[in-house]
Amino acid sequence: MTPFDRPPVGMNLARTSKVVAQAFDAALVEAGGTLPVWLTLLSVKSKELANQRELAGMIGIQGATLTHHLNAMEAQGLLTRRRDPENRRVHQVALTETGEALFEKLRLAAVAFDKRLRAGIPDERLAEFAEMLALLRANAGGT
Repeated sequence: MTPFDRPPVGMNLARTSKVVAQAFDAALVEAGGTLPVWLTLLSVKSKELANQRELAGMIGIQGATLTHHLNAMEAQGLLTRRRDPENRRVHQVALTETGEALFEKLRLAAVAFDKRLRAGIPDERLAEFAEMLALLRANAGGT
C-alpha cells in the first residue's frame, strides 16, 4: 500500500474545510450576515469594548481589512467606535441595539448549522474528532 492509495489527510481536510466553510457562510447569508460580520460581532460581543487591534487579532485578519469591515458595519448601524480616553490612537468597538439583534439572529443560524453538522455523530466520536484536529494542527506547526 502506498501513501497515495487514499487521499492525503491534508488534501481531504482542505476539501472538507472548504465545503463546510461555504455551507456555513451560506447559512449566515440566509440569516442576513456574512462570515466576517459574524466573526466581528462575536468577537466584540465576547469581549466588551475590544479595541480594533485586539479585534483584528481575534478574527485573524489584517488591520486594514478590519477597518473596511468596521466602516461598513458602522454605516449599517451595527456598531460604534470611539477613541479610548486613555490612548487616543486606539478605537474601542461596541455593538448597537441593531448589532445586538443581528448578533442574535446569526447566533441562532450558527447554532442550527452546528446542530446540522453534528447530526448522527455520537458525542464520543465528536470528542475524538476534536482531539484529532488539535493533533493535526500541532503536527502542522500551529497551536
